[in-house]
Amino acid sequence: MHPDNSLVEQPRAPRRGPWALTLLAALALSACAGRQAPPVEAQLVYTNGNVLTVDKNNTAVQAVAVRDGKILAVGPSNAVAAYVGANTKVVDLQGKTMIPGIYDAHSHFAVARNTGTFVADLNSPPIGTVRNIDDLLGLLKIQQGKVGPKEWVSGSGYDDTLLAEKRHPTRADLDKISTTQPIYLTHVSGHLAVANSAALALAGITASTPNPTGGVIRKNAQGEPDGVLEETALTMVAKFRPALTDAQQREGIRLAGQWYAAHGVTTANHGAATTPVVLNMLEDAVKNGQLSIRVMTWSGFDSMEAVDKVKLTTGKIKVGGVKEFSDGSIQGYTGYLAEHYHSPFHGDAHYRGFPRFTREELADRVLKVHQSGRQMMIHANGDAAIDDVLYAYRKAQEASPRKDARQVLIHSQMMREDQLDEVKRLEAIPSFFVLHTYYWGDRHRDIFIGTDRASRISPARSAQARRLPYTIHTDAPVVPMDPMRLIWSAVNRVTTSGVVLGADQRIAVADALRATTLNAAYQNFEDKERGSIEVGKYADMVILSDNIAQVDPMAIKDIQVLETIVEGQSVYRAAR
Repeated sequence: MHPDNSLVEQPRAPRRGPWALTLLAALALSACAGRQAPPVEAQLVYTNGNVLTVDKNNTAVQAVAVRDGKILAVGPSNAVAAYVGANTKVVDLQGKTMIPGIYDAHSHFAVARNTGTFVADLNSPPIGTVRNIDDLLGLLKIQQGKVGPKEWVSGSGYDDTLLAEKRHPTRADLDKISTTQPIYLTHVSGHLAVANSAALALAGITASTPNPTGGVIRKNAQGEPDGVLEETALTMVAKFRPALTDAQQREGIRLAGQWYAAHGVTTANHGAATTPVVLNMLEDAVKNGQLSIRVMTWSGFDSMEAVDKVKLTTGKIKVGGVKEFSDGSIQGYTGYLAEHYHSPFHGDAHYRGFPRFTREELADRVLKVHQSGRQMMIHANGDAAIDDVLYAYRKAQEASPRKDARQVLIHSQMMREDQLDEVKRLEAIPSFFVLHTYYWGDRHRDIFIGTDRASRISPARSAQARRLPYTIHTDAPVVPMDPMRLIWSAVNRVTTSGVVLGADQRIAVADALRATTLNAAYQNFEDKERGSIEVGKYADMVILSDNIAQVDPMAIKDIQVLETIVEGQSVYRAAR
């Protein structure tokens, strides 16, 4: 480390961003503040550290003072020492790196720990252990033993492309476990499911059942449902599955809070169709001391008015935008593409996936949300789906112009250059699920979309070049909540096979950190309160085991969170 604790750019530009050396400027600011009023006593001071503020200049300082849960001062250790009084607790960081608390741009917080806790974990490596359908059935047998002979047997996280058989399990496979006890599995993408004969019978799904709007009931050569359900067809069975008990849901929230905090998340996102019931559970968890981090929730189109009526008093739980879907998942063949999939789907060389709504139907829904003054967040993976979302956002602004609407495109996986230009014109925000490059990159290249399109999924570098405010996210529990691996993926774009996928879309460490902190707060209209270590903002901060700006980029994923701090209070400490 350099004597002045400043951060020095390593040679692999442009993948690292410049961290400004502004200690003298910070001293000057402190001096100005001192002339206006004498410094007040801080309750907590962190000193002798490497503090990456993520302010507009990427300032690196040494110390932070905290009072009443907010940041009182930042700057060199000797300047911030002026705020130390008789009752101040002083923490010597001993050169450790501190960053702003991670702001989760998109995940499904309230259900993030349900897999493996209340339903069988069917993930394949590198997340889980399932390598073939026999492995999957074995875990379902274990789950059956846990729930007994009468309850539904559920599992989540299976990936057909990672199974040795290279196919989805079917009703025939699940019927080997039971033909009388309902069994229901969800795909790792969350956009497909598999049901056994008992579950299909409860839903009344037969050979004559038509596909629902925006969904597909897959059928075999004889015309019988094979158990695989796509998109909106999932709900035809899922609505019959008993919900988790109240106690289970509350326990899931408690476990999620611990998991997120242990990975440096100070504000989580429940980016599903949040209901009043879930909101009240989250609020209760804060009141009961079971949840120590904040949660930004998004409602659904049909629940946006109901959630507004819930009284939230803790300040830790908020309702933000309205979540909608334009398409599904590329790896589930339900993402909606402008050009056909790389590998034919069921022999159809022209297959492009499908949208949840027609373009005009989506535009109508967006307009209703937009005119209500609410923010819109739409899931869109395929570029045809992104076209529809941009059309809907443009039409809404034309019909009812509104400044600073911050309309968001969730995942933005196949966003093209011309679409990024339109995002810029609309002042919208793309949120990239950049971990696709690691978890699915090899299969996107070889199976789903081919080399050219796969190389530019999650085009963060192109967004950076346009100076767009973009975010990156994990979509947990689709993949684990692991912000260091998320940043690592955006910086390196390495697949599970160790191949770089789209080197020209890699971004600098500073930019990836901003995408998981200040930009994510901005996405949710909270950038004035959190997202960076600046005077007046909440003291949400994380202490890391290594200097994220100076380690080998490939080592970023191995950086450990030593401590997570929310409003100046430690909510997680790693075992020493």
